[in-house]
Amino acid sequence: MFDILMYLFENFIHSETEIRVDQDELTDELVRAGFHHDEIYKALSWLEKLAALQETDIKPYLAKGPTSFVTRVYTQDEEMRLDVECRGFLIFLEQINVLDASTREMVIDRVMEIDSKEFCLEDMKWVVLMVLFNVPGKENAYAQMEDLLFEEPEGPLH
Repeated sequence: MFDILMYLFENFIHSETEIRVDQDELTDELVRAGFHHDEIYKALSWLEKLAALQETDIKPYLAKGPTSFVTRVYTQDEEMRLDVECRGFLIFLEQINVLDASTREMVIDRVMEIDSKEFCLEDMKWVVLMVLFNVPGKENAYAQMEDLLFEEPEGPLH
């Protein structure tokens, strides 16, 4: 499923052509690319849920007041999916204002829906990029994350 998401993101993100909205046509293209129908369905469902997240107002569920001292408590399932390196990177992204509480929660939501046993920090970075791409007004954060993803770090980022 994650391979399909990456395929779609890499093939359509910088494309000048309009992204197809006809699900049957897109499914046929993905089958021709070698993906299986059940994985295609999961990936398209994942993208639909991502689009729905930006219509959901999660602000009432977030802590009120200053957020500089807020700690995100992870569930056991989240800790199993997001190792220490991933959680540390999320904190780092918040500290440099790439993510805010809303987009962090969107990233965690989408990560938890990834159907993959071998999820790693590099995969999470791509999920962050996909989330930021789909949230209006986050163009600067997207560009900053894109720089973090494609530039070779000189030392530890967090």
